[in-house]
Amino acid sequence: MSTATSTATSAATSASAVTSTAARTTTRTAVGDAGTGTTRRHTASEADNLAVASFLLGLPGLLLFNIVLGPLAIVLATLALVRGTRRRGRAVLGLVLGVTALALLAVTTAADHGVLWQIGT
Repeated sequence: MSTATSTATSAATSASAVTSTAARTTTRTAVGDAGTGTTRRHTASEADNLAVASFLLGLPGLLLFNIVLGPLAIVLATLALVRGTRRRGRAVLGLVLGVTALALLAVTTAADHGVLWQIGT
C-alpha cells in the first residue's frame, strides 16, 4: 500500500509543478521578458509607427488611390489610438485624412454619376 500512496503523492506533486510552471510562463509572456516591460515599450513604438503610417497614407489618399489609401489610413490610425500611441495628434490627423479621402471619393463619384475615370470623349 505504501507504494500506491507514494505513487499517488508523486503524481499529484508533478501535476502541481506543471501547473505552476505554466502559470509562470503565462505571467512572463504577459509582462514581457523577465518583467522588464519590454513588451509594453515595443507596443508603444509600434503604435507610434502606425500613427505615422496612417498620416503618410492619408495625405496622398486625398488625391490618388483614395479607395485604397483612405480605408488603410483609417485602420492604421484606429490601431495606433487603441494601442496607446504617444503621437496621438498624428494618428487623429491620419484618421481625419482617411475619412476625408473617402468622403471626397463619394462626392466625386456622385457628381460624375458613378464614373470615376473617363478616357477619351
